[in-house]
Amino acid sequence: MLVHRSGSARGRRFAVTGILLAAFSLVATLPAHASSAADIPPRGSAHMGMGVLEHDGRHGTPVPGDATQTEGVDVSSHQGNVAWSTLWNSGVKWAYVKATEGTYYTNPYFAQQYNGSYNVGMIRGAYHFATPDTTSGAAQANYFVDHGGGWSRDGKTLPGALDIEWNPYGATCYGKTQSQMVTWIRDFLNTYKARTGRDAVIYTATSWWTQCTGNYGGFAVNNPLWIARYASTVGTLPAGWGYYTMWQYTSSGPTVGDHNKFNGALDRVRALANG
Repeated sequence: MLVHRSGSARGRRFAVTGILLAAFSLVATLPAHASSAADIPPRGSAHMGMGVLEHDGRHGTPVPGDATQTEGVDVSSHQGNVAWSTLWNSGVKWAYVKATEGTYYTNPYFAQQYNGSYNVGMIRGAYHFATPDTTSGAAQANYFVDHGGGWSRDGKTLPGALDIEWNPYGATCYGKTQSQMVTWIRDFLNTYKARTGRDAVIYTATSWWTQCTGNYGGFAVNNPLWIARYASTVGTLPAGWGYYTMWQYTSSGPTVGDHNKFNGALDRVRALANG
């Protein structure tokens, strides 16, 4: 009997070992995307340009010293409390601050960032990170205006910006066809203008715009373009726009990573603020 039990124990050990080896083998052969859900950031954490490096890469930086351009930054909760005096002294004269995302998130650092930039003398505005898969364009425009995205003719407040780019939470084009995306964007822009009297700025990348709107050119007449491209030049612009108003050219600048150039001297920044 003792021999019989010992043999059974050995058999059980071999069986357990075989099961473990099979399990390890299965894990090793799982496709890489099986763990991708863990890489999805939490809702609310999106920020302007977070998809640029992954999708478009980096291809140099602009030549410094162009007197006809004015340096700016964009910030979100990702930066926390911002050293605005340091930025001002480094030559940054305008800023955009993330106010909202979807209809479910407001930036907890908005007051420090929005008021802090204003208090050091910058011309500043607010931006909204669009999530067209969650609610309508009108709903998100209203949420934006109600939570910091408004406008006033004080010479220091830029019109609100719609950040429409790669979806960090799922399908690149948010599950929308190109025509549906254009309709969503139009819904947002029309509502924003009805609420504030201003045409919103559109922030996007040419590659995303081409893929997700079919390179629609109908907004260029009224809505200033803020182009995202980390390179020595802005490259090809989306259809309809013959020039850019702002250019996000890097995510690795000093003090605050996201740096931009306004296509004009400071008086042109002030002119956009005044409408």
